[in-house]
Amino acid sequence: MARVRVHNFNVSLDGYSAGETVTLDKPIGEAGALFARFDGRFIHGVDAVDAPITLDRALTSTWGQGIGAEIMGRGKFGPQTGEWTDEDWRGWWGDAPPFHTPVVVLTHHRRAPISFDNGTSFHFLDATPEDALAYAQDLAGDRDIRIGGGPTTVRQFLAADLVDFLHLVTVPVVLGAGVSMWDGLNGVQDRFTVESATSASGLTHQFWNRIGAD
Repeated sequence: MARVRVHNFNVSLDGYSAGETVTLDKPIGEAGALFARFDGRFIHGVDAVDAPITLDRALTSTWGQGIGAEIMGRGKFGPQTGEWTDEDWRGWWGDAPPFHTPVVVLTHHRRAPISFDNGTSFHFLDATPEDALAYAQDLAGDRDIRIGGGPTTVRQFLAADLVDFLHLVTVPVVLGAGVSMWDGLNGVQDRFTVESATSASGLTHQFWNRIGAD
């Protein structure tokens, strides 16, 4: 059975996963320190980049394995809020988004889908987590669904008990403010088995597998 997965999701020591305000110049707000050690080239596999293979890079590369569609919040797609005033905006990634699959963007303001030559397409949906997941599953076939973020979206899917696997990366920084990963999720850990490994870089990788998930 297809699973719902979260990968490479960074969180600070004080529980924040993004800054409070997204702008064109700061796609994750004032939380850039969370990604200072992240090498996004490895999301397509450790063999795709000529660089030493480390634990962090190997774990990063599992991001795309077996994934048929992603679900993301609107803030991950771009800095606009409200009605779409700039329909020429096609996402932070230009003409080569890294997804290579359909992507469902959760928004209260629908717009026509956008497609790219590399297999990426963005579908804009106003839906509950349950309905968004059903929509994404139709797009993904028998492959897994990745919940791509930001933290509000991941939190909503955790609260709805729809996440089967969570790869959480604790970064040794304190942000002091931002968007919390854990608001309203008291006791969520009881639904998962949790294992962890710390890399030489100081990152702690946690692997949450939902109890009873196939």
